[in-house]
This record gives sequence, structure tokens and C-alpha cells, in this order.
Amino acid sequence: MPYDLLIVGGGINGCAIAREAALNGLSVLLVEKDDLAGHTSSASTKLIHGGLRYLENWQFRLVREGLHERERLLAAAPHLIRPMAFVLPHAHSVRPWWMVRAGLYLYDMLAGASSLPRSRGLSERDADYIAPLADTRRGFVYSDAWVDDARLTLANALDAAEKGAEIAPRTALLSAHRTNGFWHAQLSDGREVQARCLVNATGPWVMELLGKVGVATRSRVRLVKGSHIVVPRLFEGHHAYILQQPDRRIVFAIPYEDRFTEIGTTDVPVEKPEDAVCSPEEVDYLCAAANRYFAGQVTPGDVVWNWSGVRPLHDDGTDAAQAVTRDYLLEFDREGAPILSVFGGKITTARALAEEAVEKIGGALDVVTSARTRARVFPGGAIPAFGHFLEQVRATWPFLGEARSLRMARAYGRLLSEMLAGVEDEAGMGQPLGAGLTELEARWMRTREWARTPEDVLYRRSKLGLHMSEAERAQFAAWWAATID
Repeated sequence: MPYDLLIVGGGINGCAIAREAALNGLSVLLVEKDDLAGHTSSASTKLIHGGLRYLENWQFRLVREGLHERERLLAAAPHLIRPMAFVLPHAHSVRPWWMVRAGLYLYDMLAGASSLPRSRGLSERDADYIAPLADTRRGFVYSDAWVDDARLTLANALDAAEKGAEIAPRTALLSAHRTNGFWHAQLSDGREVQARCLVNATGPWVMELLGKVGVATRSRVRLVKGSHIVVPRLFEGHHAYILQQPDRRIVFAIPYEDRFTEIGTTDVPVEKPEDAVCSPEEVDYLCAAANRYFAGQVTPGDVVWNWSGVRPLHDDGTDAAQAVTRDYLLEFDREGAPILSVFGGKITTARALAEEAVEKIGGALDVVTSARTRARVFPGGAIPAFGHFLEQVRATWPFLGEARSLRMARAYGRLLSEMLAGVEDEAGMGQPLGAGLTELEARWMRTREWARTPEDVLYRRSKLGLHMSEAERAQFAAWWAATID
């Protein structure tokens, strides 16, 4: 029986399209050659935002859409997404004070009726915000949100699977061709499948896939690398900083995993997706970006982890990488069996992109569709107030402890009740595997979340690898290999 959709690519866009399509009753097979969120979608700055700096390039529609999606996502996944205050110091500013103030005012206006606080100037009551800074001149505070990007991608896949989609990571599309109104595809798992429509959501590989299946396009993609570094915590608190740089770029400093600070990102044009490696020059740039502002200085030797992702930006002809649009383009080829290709996009607007994509596909397949995801919560996300939910978790499973209960409540939300059903004490969690990870949780990731390697567990579905010693990581890898059925 042919699928309605064969989606190639298990990043945020592919998983969001699978979710929207499955909720509209379409039969879906999603294939991903590596892990879900294995590339760009786990290598973002981890923000749900409108993109304050996009206003400088007159991308008002994109900013407005992002801010409205921010509000939807805060309600749909309060365990994975949380509000965050951003401090914008005016020291070292390359933009006049009035321009920044006007931009923030416009940002607030485009957000409409938001649940987040409006922007304001720094004041004497903001001692905690000012204390880490080397220069305490004027500045601003505004609001956006932080997200666990890899787990949000996973949440889309989980919801799609719940509605009947087949999710197949570690499965590559080897070839595909159109015959008699269907796509005939050969997969790396040995299957030959048919689909009424092919969705090319391969991100940085979008042009490569079009070439593989013999489809011409006038669109082009710009590959831009964004790198981040993680250093020991530069400041206390749950707020972040947005730092203007002499080259007019902005760099974020964001609390990360309690003990650390994330600093990023860069904008470096690259030739191929495999260039997603944080270079020594980028490390130097990000250290210098932070050192312009913070009293506490960092060096490349302080970096405990880094990541780099290649953004597949729709090429709008702009010269500077930082000025290329972050908007997306959906290119739909209806000749024979249809193919929809995704150019660009970002974490914040993936749901809206999926809604538009499924509307286009539904029209071609004569299927009536509607916006199924606008008010739908993600798996585990039915949490009216996260603080109250966390209290319930700690009262129900006190043996989890303060730090682990917070981590697991954030990661799984209400799915925690299913994971811990019948567990009454620490012994019920099974073998301890390091940094609070236990056999029970690791097996859940394997059986319920498509984890296939230790890296899938330690650096995407959790960040526990960052908290483990080298010996603990090796021991976990040995346990993982020994327990694979």
C-alpha cells in the first residue's frame, strides 16, 4: 500500500511536517539517514524567538510570525520551552541608543498580546543583571524563550508516531524515481516503498537530494556554519545576554546545564554540510565576544564542549552571510508525482512551515486539511504551571532528588508518569549509569525515542555526557553495547 508522504529528513522541519500530516490523516513514512535532530536541529542557539536582529534587515513578517509561534510553543511544550530574560548592554554598541530602543519597541508591537514581559531599560534594581558586566552603562532587558532543540524535534516525531506515522531513523533514501503518478523509493533497510508525494526536508542536503531524484530547481541554498562553545558558568541566574560586536553581529551568552554558559553563534559560509566543525578561529572569536562584556574572562582552554551546525539558508542573493534571510521557501513540483522541497527555515517557525507544507500537499493529493497543530500540546506538555508540576513530581518520586527531578520533569513532562509507573524507590530505576542516568531512563530512550547509540542518549536526548567523566562515558558505552538485543 503506498504511503501518502515519504519524508526524507528527520530534523525539525521533517518531523514537524510528519506531525501535521499525520494529524490530518495522511499516511506518513519519515526516513533519516542518521539520528533524529542529528545535525542542524540539535546545533542551534536553542532559542524560540522572533529574531530581534532580523528587524535590521526589514524582515518584519518573519519576526511577527516567529513571535506568534513563540506564544503557541510556550503553551504547547512548557516542559521543553521556558521564558528567558535577555540583557542587552549598550556598552560597545555599534548602534545608537535610540535605534535599539525603537527596535525593541517594534519587537514588542509585533508580538501582540504576549504572555512575556515587554522590553524596558536597565535600572538600579537590576543589580543581578549588571553585576557580571565589566561596563555598567545603560542597557535594556527584553524577553524571548529557551528551548531544548533536540527534544522539541523528538516531540514532533513522537506526536506523529502516536497518530500513525512511521519514523525510521538510521534509514537512508538510496534512490527514488517517478512512475505512474507515484514515487518508487529504495531505502537502506532493504525496503522498496511507494509514495504519492515526496518531501525533501534534508536541510543542508536539499540540493543533493534533488539531484539524486532528478528534479531541477531554480532555487539555491546558502550553507552558513554557526558554532557555539560551552564554558564554566560566567554568571549566576536564569537570564541571558545579547552582546553587540564590532562587526555588527550579535552573540548570545546563555545559561547552560546549570554549571555552564553557552556562547554563540558565528556566521561562516561553507561549501558542504560536512564542514560543521567548530574551528579554532571561531573559538577565539566567541571568547573575544564574551570578554568585551564580562568581568570574568574566558580563554579557549576554558571550553568544555562545542557544537557547530550548518544552516541551509534560502539564497536571496545577499552578500553577507549574517544578512541572508532566515525565512523559508517551500518549492512544490507537481510534475508527475509531486515533490515538496524545503529551503531554509528555523526551529521557531517549523510548526508554521509544516502547516503551509501540508496545505500545499493536501491540495495536490485532493485531501482536505486544516491547521491541526495550532492549539495542540506536545506529548508530555499538558502542564498548566510548570512549577506546580515540578512540586508534584518531587512529592510523588522523592528519591529522584532536586536536580534530577528538575531535569526529568523538563525532559519528559507528563510522560514521566508512564516512565516511572510502579517505581517506588531508587532501586526501581535499575542500574546507575552516571550523572543521575539510570537503566530505566536509558532503556526508555532506546525503546520509545529511537536512540541507537550512546551519543544519541548522552548529547541529544540528554546533555548528561557533559556531566560525566571520561570513564563514566566509556562505562555507559560498554553497558549500551552489552544490552542491545
